[in-house]
Amino acid sequence: MTDWKLELKQGLAKAEAFAARHPKALTGTVVGLLSGFAVTAFGIAPLAPNAADLPRYTISEPLVLQNLEDQLNELALHKLSLVRNDQTRSSDTADTLLQRLGAFDPAAALFLRNDPVARRVLQGRAGKLVQLSADPSGKVQGLVARFPAELSDQQTTHFSRLSITRNGQTFSAKLETAPLTPQVLLGSGLIKTSLFAATDEAGIPDAIASQMADMFSGDIDFHRELRKGDRFSVVFESMTADGEPINWGQSAGRVVAAEFVNNGRSHAAVWYKDAGTKGGYYGFDGQSKRRAFLASPMEFSRVTSGFAMRFHPILQKWRAHLGVDYGAPTGTPVRSVGDGLVEFAGWQNGFGNVVYIRHSGDRQTVYAHLSRIDVKKGQRIDQGQRVGAVGATGWATGPHLHFEFRVKGQHQDPRVIARASEAVVLPASAKAQFQQTVASIKSQLAVAESIGVGVSGAD
Repeated sequence: MTDWKLELKQGLAKAEAFAARHPKALTGTVVGLLSGFAVTAFGIAPLAPNAADLPRYTISEPLVLQNLEDQLNELALHKLSLVRNDQTRSSDTADTLLQRLGAFDPAAALFLRNDPVARRVLQGRAGKLVQLSADPSGKVQGLVARFPAELSDQQTTHFSRLSITRNGQTFSAKLETAPLTPQVLLGSGLIKTSLFAATDEAGIPDAIASQMADMFSGDIDFHRELRKGDRFSVVFESMTADGEPINWGQSAGRVVAAEFVNNGRSHAAVWYKDAGTKGGYYGFDGQSKRRAFLASPMEFSRVTSGFAMRFHPILQKWRAHLGVDYGAPTGTPVRSVGDGLVEFAGWQNGFGNVVYIRHSGDRQTVYAHLSRIDVKKGQRIDQGQRVGAVGATGWATGPHLHFEFRVKGQHQDPRVIARASEAVVLPASAKAQFQQTVASIKSQLAVAESIGVGVSGAD
């Protein structure tokens, strides 16, 4: 070791020994040194020049403007393109679809009608997502249609992309399968007529609207209590096709959180899954939104006859109506309002195709006039599981669902029972983590509300 390193090491050792023996003296020395630095700084600072005394300069340079005619010529050379999005309808033809998208192009319409690949834009189920680009004269430059993947095992992870491209005076079409991309979206809407009309206007998938109706069904009767001017904000997961939220199948995603203001009163809920549970919706106070029974056996419909006296349309006399009738088109899915066991599934006199489900607490529900039955006797089913579809079998004057709720054999008003049914309780051990989730989601709902009417990405 060199001499200077040895001397430095010995000096540090002496300093440590001194500090250990005289801590107060060391503290006073340090304070004194710092005071000295402060005085020095105070003495030096005034020596800096005063900004007001510094010289000022004005620099001016001529701005050369391009000739207006040259600008107009350059603008004329720029090719403008009109891009519009819509969904196919069951009544669409090649011409009506193009016209609705703002294009007038007989050649493109002819290609849509005749090309075996391009024809698929209008074939099959309606609701395909269509994006069209056209020049200012309405001539189609390209069209892309997105819809569910052909293979059933890919429909939750992939989609079909049908692309039509213009090549001079001809067109070419290509069909391919591409992966869906998950995304968290924010949406907001205003009620003018109905929930589904508001979500359609905002660009929110129907599946998300149905989930909102379910999660708030214990707070709001969407058949009777919805008001013009009610508003909602929602955070939801969505699978996207090339960045476009899809609206088909189970890939439509799940509501993460939502707030619904009905008649001036706010209702909020968030999806929360505790370890070892299926997960569910809870109010921000920790109260579960899921009750033992759903308010309705259908995602959304209209009540045509309530639990009351009525004039029977077939018997032509007044008698008690011991259930609730829901009007809906034939084939509309019907679901079980609670967990239970199928007691009967088949044909029964005036009920036609009917399903009886036994629930806990000696309770029973009945689903009548079905066009089809999707469960079997002895089958155990979960709340929300499909049991059949709306029909007009038995003594029915038109397609509807007759729904009954019985407690110990006595008929009860289903909507009263649903609201009074017991709620699923959030475990006490999960409340701290739940409150952290609520704090995080509130800011996202605030951003969603600020959107107005529409959908935006959460990023």
